[in-house]
Amino acid sequence: MPLPRRLLAEFIGTSLLLAAVVGSGIMGEALSRGNDGIVLLANASATAGALYVLVAVLGPISGAHFNPAVTVAMRWRGELGLRDAVAYVIVQLIAALCGVMLAHAMFGLPLVDPGTHVRTGWPQWLSEAVATFGLLLTILLGVRHRPKALPALVASYIFAAYWFTASTSFANPAVTLARAFTRTFAGIRPLDVAAFVCAQGAGAALAVGIAALLIDAGPSHRGSRGTA
Repeated sequence: MPLPRRLLAEFIGTSLLLAAVVGSGIMGEALSRGNDGIVLLANASATAGALYVLVAVLGPISGAHFNPAVTVAMRWRGELGLRDAVAYVIVQLIAALCGVMLAHAMFGLPLVDPGTHVRTGWPQWLSEAVATFGLLLTILLGVRHRPKALPALVASYIFAAYWFTASTSFANPAVTLARAFTRTFAGIRPLDVAAFVCAQGAGAALAVGIAALLIDAGPSHRGSRGTA
């Protein structure tokens, strides 16, 4: 598949994923009458639903990474060239911010509004490492053993991780950075972004190492699907 076509798929998928994450948080807050549990349920459900669709329809085009951690992991495993990996990450970062701005525009909010939601401390960082580890392991093992089920596997994992992690499972450096530009339910303080990304990197690296122990060494399923 030509690189420009793959990059377009990554842009569309990443931007729509962020629009779902942020937009569902805004709508959930508007309709929940202050019940944070309902907001989180709406946020997790909408994100998982969007992920399933986006991975299923865009996976055959770009691999549906939508996540620099996934792209770096695929590069690390030799399944993606350096030029393509760099292009993927740049597009994902730009698209994530565009997705936040799109969500804000749909709800009549300022396009860019730096976050104020404090997300810091070792429980949050551990949560992000666990969330990213689980996501990457799901993708790497799913690609090998259950490729047709991968959209459902990824969506199911993210839905669950919203609830079992203290951080609500960002598990994605592009998502984390973009969510620093929204002062809504899904937001994060810009000050807290770097630690989240470091924790995500540690979780992703551990997942790649564990996956290498669990499956045959060497590239397989080039262009494999991933996400979030």
